Amino acid sequence: MLQIRRELVDKIVAHARADHPDEACGVIAGPAGSDDPQRFIPMLNAARSPTFYEFDSGDLLKLYREMDERDEEPVVIYHSHTATEAYPSRTDIKLAAEPNAHYVLVSTRDPDEHEFRSYRIVDGVVTEEPVRIIEAESEPTQAEQRR
Repeated sequence: MLQIRRELVDKIVAHARADHPDEACGVIAGPAGSDDPQRFIPMLNAARSPTFYEFDSGDLLKLYREMDERDEEPVVIYHSHTATEAYPSRTDIKLAAEPNAHYVLVSTRDPDEHEFRSYRIVDGVVTEEPVRIIEAESEPTQAEQRR
């Protein structure tokens, strides 16, 4: 189950809306081993495409170095679909390289509504998972509950 603060969901959706009609993409990093998304990192879609996203290789290398320095890992990897449902495409599945990450997809095909879904993608197998949106700062995340 993905547990994520409302403010992070709102940032992902805002990024997806801002980049529409192109797909938006980014990462939410968290402390290594915590499964706790904390730091929102919007990325540039180097493909600048309404049907495909690609992280810029230089930006991605810089991000991974920064996460290593901060003892973080990608907890959420997100992107948007601009004309289809929020379900991983064959290309999304093929490119999924972080077995511990939550792959979040947001559909912006409807200008008034959005679809927000999360998946685990391991060895080409897609498993949808529930999303628990934490509304208040005072409500503990799963990682905080384990402490």
